[in-house]
Amino acid sequence: MSPERDAPQAVGVSVPRTDGVEKVTGAAEYAADVRPPGPWLWAKVLRSPLPHARIVRIDATRARRCPGVHVVLTGADVAGRLLGRRIKDAPVLAQDVVRFVGDPVAAVAADDEESAERAAALIVIEYEELPAVFDPLEAVRPGSPLVHPDVARYEGLPHPLDGPTNVFVRNEWGRGDVDAGLAGADVVVENTFTTARMHQAYMEPNSCLVWIDPEERVQVWASSKIPHTARSHAAYAIGVPPERIRLLPVTIGGDFGGKGQARNVPLCYFLAKASGRPVRMVSDYTEEFMASNPRHPAVLRVRTGVMRDGTIVAHEVDIVFDSGAYGGFIPGGFLPGARSATGPYRIPNARITASHVYTNSVPGGYMRGPGRIQAVFSIESQMDCVAEAIGMDPIELRAKNLVRDGDETGVGERFHHVRGVETLEAAASAAAYGAPKAPHVGRGIALTKQEAGGGVAHASVALGPDGSVVLGTPIFEQGTGTYTLLRQVVAEVLGLAPERVRVEVWDTDAVESDSGISGDRGARLGTQAAYGAAEAAGREACKLAAELLGWPEERLRIRGDDVVRDDTGDAQPWAALLARTGEPAVGAADVEDDVDAGLTAFTVQIAEVAVDVETGRVRLLRLTSAHDTGRIVNPQGHQGQIDGGVVQGVGYGMMEELRSEGGRVLDVSFADYKVPTVADIPELTTVLLEPGTGFGPLNVKSIGETGNGPTAAAIANAVFDAVGVRVRDLPVTAERVHRALKEVRG
Repeated sequence: MSPERDAPQAVGVSVPRTDGVEKVTGAAEYAADVRPPGPWLWAKVLRSPLPHARIVRIDATRARRCPGVHVVLTGADVAGRLLGRRIKDAPVLAQDVVRFVGDPVAAVAADDEESAERAAALIVIEYEELPAVFDPLEAVRPGSPLVHPDVARYEGLPHPLDGPTNVFVRNEWGRGDVDAGLAGADVVVENTFTTARMHQAYMEPNSCLVWIDPEERVQVWASSKIPHTARSHAAYAIGVPPERIRLLPVTIGGDFGGKGQARNVPLCYFLAKASGRPVRMVSDYTEEFMASNPRHPAVLRVRTGVMRDGTIVAHEVDIVFDSGAYGGFIPGGFLPGARSATGPYRIPNARITASHVYTNSVPGGYMRGPGRIQAVFSIESQMDCVAEAIGMDPIELRAKNLVRDGDETGVGERFHHVRGVETLEAAASAAAYGAPKAPHVGRGIALTKQEAGGGVAHASVALGPDGSVVLGTPIFEQGTGTYTLLRQVVAEVLGLAPERVRVEVWDTDAVESDSGISGDRGARLGTQAAYGAAEAAGREACKLAAELLGWPEERLRIRGDDVVRDDTGDAQPWAALLARTGEPAVGAADVEDDVDAGLTAFTVQIAEVAVDVETGRVRLLRLTSAHDTGRIVNPQGHQGQIDGGVVQGVGYGMMEELRSEGGRVLDVSFADYKVPTVADIPELTTVLLEPGTGFGPLNVKSIGETGNGPTAAAIANAVFDAVGVRVRDLPVTAERVHRALKEVRG
């Protein structure tokens, strides 16, 4: 069933956000707002002050005697209980050893937050300090302190290990003969790039509430965007079947990759079990910065072989990711975006190696474009270095080597309906790339591609006898506007206005599994499920009309509020027909998609900067972002995703760095950890290519992770164009630019 031509258009127009009114009025309920039945307790965690130490003794006597305290737990109370999205290496509470400053050592549940904090401060812990390692390059050397001596025995390792090592995962991708390619190149360019640790900076801190009900079911309200995954991870750590746990929907105040795990749910469960009461835990932002799961810092060593005419013949990248103290917060055990280190270029000989290394630092997790953002900074900075080495314009070099239909990338990917060159040309035109510039003003270009992730999605649509339209979804939306998109899709199929569609969010009991919001799945998979469910509901209403009216079912369509015969034009309100039975017409759709790997989306960005040569200060004057899109469901929401991604990329490129010293995070508040504000946002120009080939019946492409990918490299390249110095270490701060200028002058 497809929407009639005279039906109101719902897809392709900007409609108000479904969650907008609740959020601006304060009616939205977050995990911290939920009130469980009966009295509940607050939980607080005591964290390690040392980066690596043996726990010699814990004395919680004074804490247990504190007024209002119901239970105090230590590692001995949860021995053997491990967290991990794949690799099970993170204890619920530290057992015998702490591995970073912020490792949870003990937990208290009390009548109120202040009492819990007071009691936690009274716990006495005696440590025996152990040698620590903070530099990932040092951690891989023989003789370095081992963060996890028993790593080879851990469950969930992507590849078996022979013995103790800090390199717990190592992946390799590529094709051809890199050594021969480099040997035959006219020019070989070598560089080392580094990227910084970056916090997701969501406004709502991680929060959860756990209640064990009278039937011993574990009822959970948590700020997790992947509830089914969080349920399975919590079940493993707790030691119960997943079906014993039920996650209920709450509003999520931002995510950017940082809330895709069970986090504090297992600890709250054990406190609730011991106390007999529901337990709530809300992290403060000091805990968020010192003990959450930020983007991994990385060291990327790159060699590129190129011919004088600009043909790239070989490319080699060795990436070392600093994973911090644990690897359990990475979904697959490694960062898949590292494969992007060859870019969307036609390279016959390529090799990428990516090592994930334990250090005694805050453990890394997922953040928007995991591993890809670091990889894109290296390849797009390197492309400009190659262009300089052979005297070619950076755009010309990219256009010469970009893949076309049927070409293979350096890791063997092939795509069809490729629009990389078109996107490149559109960006250059909109940014006036070749126009004259003032002194110390530069323009830099960078690009990337983005494939969509596979997964499972579900939806139902119910047409009610009262004329209602209810969309059911298992998605816990984190603020990206997914519910708005799904309403628009249902409305488009049925020929209704989007405001007629009400969204009903299911808890985890509703379906066996769902991929949730991650990896650009919300728009791509969610809209397919909503589309299929709306079509199925329409068919059910048409079937009933055929039975009650004697009309031929194959000639019936839903058009707005009516069932219409397309041969005669006769119509009957479907609500009136449903009222005769008293039952709704319900349709459901389940989408399981392994992804057509032959489709990708390109983003090209051009940054224009002005550099003060006396201070090194960089001012971002303008940023142009060009996108190869599919059909756009909600233009305003689509633009919001681009703008938000660009601003996040500006933070990564120019200011955001979660600094540490001796394993201790130095930036433990937003007063110290700087994110872009309105004063840092330049003129933003967006260029959208005409919709190309996309996914599903609506021909969509995702936009969530593309906008922040090339930004940092575009800025670094623009700085070079402005003043002739190459900053290879993110972020591109005034201090680094000034230092580079001094070295050139010296």
